Amino acid sequence: MIRVGIVGISGFSGKVLLDILLKHGAVRVTYVAARSTTGRVDTIWPQFRGRTDLVCEVYDPQAAIAQCDLVFLAMPHTESMAIAGKLLKAGKKVIDLSADYRLKNISVFKKWYHAAHKDPKNLLKAVYGSPELYRAAIKKASLIANPGCYPTAAILALAPLVTVHAGKILSISIDAKSGVSGAGRKVAEGFMFCFVNENFKAYRVLDHQHTPEISYYVSKVAGRALDITFVPHLLPVDSGILETIYVHLDAKVSADQLHMLYKKFYKAEAFVRVLDLGRQPELAHVVRTNFCDIGLAVNENRKTLVITSAIDNLVKGASGQAVQNMNIMSGFNESEGLL
Repeated sequence: MIRVGIVGISGFSGKVLLDILLKHGAVRVTYVAARSTTGRVDTIWPQFRGRTDLVCEVYDPQAAIAQCDLVFLAMPHTESMAIAGKLLKAGKKVIDLSADYRLKNISVFKKWYHAAHKDPKNLLKAVYGSPELYRAAIKKASLIANPGCYPTAAILALAPLVTVHAGKILSISIDAKSGVSGAGRKVAEGFMFCFVNENFKAYRVLDHQHTPEISYYVSKVAGRALDITFVPHLLPVDSGILETIYVHLDAKVSADQLHMLYKKFYKAEAFVRVLDLGRQPELAHVVRTNFCDIGLAVNENRKTLVITSAIDNLVKGASGQAVQNMNIMSGFNESEGLL
């Protein structure tokens, strides 16, 4: 049994984290906090009535250190790097759900997140928390950079292909669509019901902050820089991500060969489901789960592949993957609390 804290309980990721952890047999949530929100958690989130009597405090590092063995930071981007270092110095394990420790180049971080990095020392030590790719490193880590939601769906969709066929790839285009919860709980006109309902739009075209994360880690797996175009869209749904990825090659790859590669690559993975040829992922099959569903299609004559990937942006794309990382770090069954 380990003692766990959540900093950022008032956000969607914090809420989903608590929901999962209250069902986890090997942890006890001992501390919850936020930047300014205070009060009983079941008042902040009435869904927890009868499930917990936890009280949210304004974040206090000494209280977190005294009450926790591991702390989840479900904070807005650029805020975790101001508090993670003190927790790590006190011997606590930290899983950061923001982008603060994902990008190793501080200049790239500043360009995309418009802030200087405050903790470059721990940035170098942070392990990217994609269990399917970096499980061995996660097991030994003290600081996990939990992947972003769009990058999770993209990297899992592309990893088998770029591992084997990186030299054949000419270009990669990612057409990604997400539910409105991906924007967080902030109030903004563009996320109001009357602007989202019965609507569909692209946003931050060629300027989304997840672009360098996708490019960096897909290229890292490939062993060479790859040309990736990423365009996100906003769906009129609460949660879920569906990505359609177009890959152009300079040589033919058959559908059967590709499907066999993906099935073998993810054979031992509990949370990645490679669908049969002819089937495609649907949001309804992954929302409120920690699964990533992947579909494949090939046009051999045009040397074109289409890879589709679906996840829940708040679960596999955030809190569920964070718990999966905690399970690995703590020596628990990896699917504990998630299945």
